[in-house]
Amino acid sequence: MTAVAVPATRARARVVRPVLVRLGTSVLVLWGAVTVAFAGLHLTPGNVVDLLIGSSTVTPEVRARIITDYGLDRPLPAQYAAYLGRVLHGDLGQSYQLHQSVASAIGEQVGSSVQLMLASFVLAVVVSVTVAVLTAGRRWARAVFSGIELVGISIPSFWAGILLLTVFSFGLGIFPATGGDGPESLVLPSVAMAIPVVATLSQVLREGLELTLEEPFVLTARSRGMSDLGVRLRHALRHALLPTVTLAGWMVSFLFGGAVIIESVFSRQGIGRLTLAAVGNKDLPVVMGVVLIASLLYVVINILLDLLYLAIDPRLRGA
Repeated sequence: MTAVAVPATRARARVVRPVLVRLGTSVLVLWGAVTVAFAGLHLTPGNVVDLLIGSSTVTPEVRARIITDYGLDRPLPAQYAAYLGRVLHGDLGQSYQLHQSVASAIGEQVGSSVQLMLASFVLAVVVSVTVAVLTAGRRWARAVFSGIELVGISIPSFWAGILLLTVFSFGLGIFPATGGDGPESLVLPSVAMAIPVVATLSQVLREGLELTLEEPFVLTARSRGMSDLGVRLRHALRHALLPTVTLAGWMVSFLFGGAVIIESVFSRQGIGRLTLAAVGNKDLPVVMGVVLIASLLYVVINILLDLLYLAIDPRLRGA
């Protein structure tokens, strides 16, 4: 009985330990992001009370009451501890400028940003996989697309957005220049955000495919009469995906950061414009809420990536 119990305990430990490590790491990431953002925002110049009052003329008594109501008279460590306590209870606080809850302000904008990020992500994955599969191991195609990818990596998203606007909106009039109504309004901002991601992913995936195409099992598949495209899609692509999947975490961070700029270029509603306005107005609760949401998104994406690793490579399930 003891001989059976010991392996069972070890097996549970092998499953539970990585889960606990991942949960602990996730909590540290969220705490670190919130702490750094809190410290950074309070070290920047500007007085929150002056921004709250704006151009209005108030008496010293009203000014003192505003300071007390928002807890700005408390020491910074006390404000930090109070904020962490509210976050643990699911309260992100009240916006100084919008005069509504931070959760409500973010909730009103998050849909538009999610649409833009998803469209950019799907576009980037489809195009990069297609380019990598069709050009891997083919000298001339590889040379041509490597040059194009180098240009794509070098182009800032905002510059690509302005160029697309000039050609396809102001010049040809095919797509709307501003706004977020309808699928057609997603095309240009999605392309602008996807360009550097496609350029990076296709390069990494092509390198992986070219290494995999030299493996013995690929030669075996070819000897069975499988077509070249079939070998690439059914055998080589699966083995070459792991390094590309690793980049997915970076892609999420990049797309979230890119949305801040692209939403302003195309005058779209979204988290990006909300964040820019909050930073400009020193609206600390909104900025902290956005940082927390972005960090949480990063953590969730990385957990999903871990699960995707296991689905792509069964050898990792026993590791």
